[in-house]
Amino acid sequence: MNDNDPSHGEHGPVRVVAVHPEPATPEPNPAGPASPEPNPAGPASPEPTPARTAAARIKGLAGSLRSRLREPEARQALLKVGFLAALLVAGGLLVWLLTSLLAAATMQSANRPAAAAEPTPGVPAAPAASPRPTLPVASVSPLDFRVGDCFKDFDPEASKSTVVACTTDHSAQLVAVTHYADGDAYPGRDAMKTRARETCQTASLTEKSNAYNLNYRLAYPSTASWSRGDRRVDCYVTASGNIIKASLLPR
Repeated sequence: MNDNDPSHGEHGPVRVVAVHPEPATPEPNPAGPASPEPNPAGPASPEPTPARTAAARIKGLAGSLRSRLREPEARQALLKVGFLAALLVAGGLLVWLLTSLLAAATMQSANRPAAAAEPTPGVPAAPAASPRPTLPVASVSPLDFRVGDCFKDFDPEASKSTVVACTTDHSAQLVAVTHYADGDAYPGRDAMKTRARETCQTASLTEKSNAYNLNYRLAYPSTASWSRGDRRVDCYVTASGNIIKASLLPR
């Protein structure tokens, strides 16, 4: 609306004022006041008030609603509405149940230790740990080390080492081993280092490893040991600046 339109006056709701004519002054009747004529229809009925009119309308609507509810179509419509409401409630409960189960499964999965890594194609799987019957065992050759062995004062370049119980203080643990085939040609230093890293990837450590500052140590054949039949590649974990006091491999 353009407020500058001259055809509009003051803004706001319009009020209608009814003008009633003034009543004429009655002329005097020389015959005296006329007697009121009897009303054959009896006393006039009271005019309906707004409250009575509203009550009558409400009563009429209620009666109409009750009559409609008695009709088969109305009852069927109510049954359909109730059925849809029940379906919505059941669907909501099902979604809540599935969400709860998924959350519980996620929490259980998060609390489990890490699973072993998938083996690299072409790389033999690392053998399982084989604990020794009695410990400690001194003067053990590197070619006789077993997965899970824990070593006291470990020196990867030493020709012999002492294997101790993993519940005692130790400085290293053998966590994974793989072997080249007997008929393989010497692959070279870089290829064996890559193979040793892949071997470490097959090791799955427990949550106890989080308590230590660990490093991986790799061991693989030299040209001289290869010529003598050495085909094993080893992966150790060693503690940096502290002593390990538990096995870091799952049982």
